[in-house]
Amino acid sequence: MTARFLDGRDFIRRTGRLVERRLFATCFEGAPGQGVVDAVRGYANDDGGFGHGLEPDKRCPASLPIDVECALAAMAAARTVDLPLVHAACDYLAKVGVAVPLAFPVIEDYPRAEHWSEWTYEPGLNPTAGIVGRLYELRVDHPWIEPAAAWCWEQIDTADLPTDAHALAEVLGFLAHTPEQERARAAVAKVRDALTSASWFKLDPDDPAYGLSPLTVAADADSPWRSLFAEEVIQAHLDRLERDQQPDGGWPVAWEPPGEAALLEWRGIVTLESLRTLVSYGRLDAN
Repeated sequence: MTARFLDGRDFIRRTGRLVERRLFATCFEGAPGQGVVDAVRGYANDDGGFGHGLEPDKRCPASLPIDVECALAAMAAARTVDLPLVHAACDYLAKVGVAVPLAFPVIEDYPRAEHWSEWTYEPGLNPTAGIVGRLYELRVDHPWIEPAAAWCWEQIDTADLPTDAHALAEVLGFLAHTPEQERARAAVAKVRDALTSASWFKLDPDDPAYGLSPLTVAADADSPWRSLFAEEVIQAHLDRLERDQQPDGGWPVAWEPPGEAALLEWRGIVTLESLRTLVSYGRLDAN
């Protein structure tokens, strides 16, 4: 193991949430994925959704679609799925609508990051496309998926794509896992062209501002979206990611979470993501 990997591991062990600690153990230490499911289950509500700040930028206990997506992402990373838990989440989504928003006004009753405001209440490809993509990845079957996927395709095929990189990343997650791969390949160029000029997208690795990078889109070395970027761009962003590791072993965040607890939670999330990416691309040795 490289020293920088061990430093990142120790940061997660010291400050990470149970979800990230269990996920680290599954990804790098051979622990069963059920431990991740058990940790995620603690964020579930009686309505089938997930809340309680699973996405740490809002400290709201109510079920929110963004927290459902985070639960699915954790299970996908652990390569495991609890079908009753996920089916209950899909039942919740079906009650929300065919297309879902990130959040609801109930978040205003709780501490939240400044950017969590009215724009998150509108149904959109972010997070609908990302959620459907995760459900495809997990091989889940539920009546909500087909109409939600049809809505996503309608937006991709006939409407102007969003100008926000977050939404476009969600679309790429959908395209990576949809069973309609021929249709997906035809749509990739449109998404790629939109991404290059999208807000919150950082092609320059030296840009100090917040934004998504090519490594957000191609977080793994075998990602189908790695080819969207020149290899020298990928390598430059990997260099930057390595440089960003802090003396305490963790990685920083480039926005202001709603408090010290949320900041530490986010740093644990970002540190685990950074370790997984750097190991996947061969920049760090986890063995």
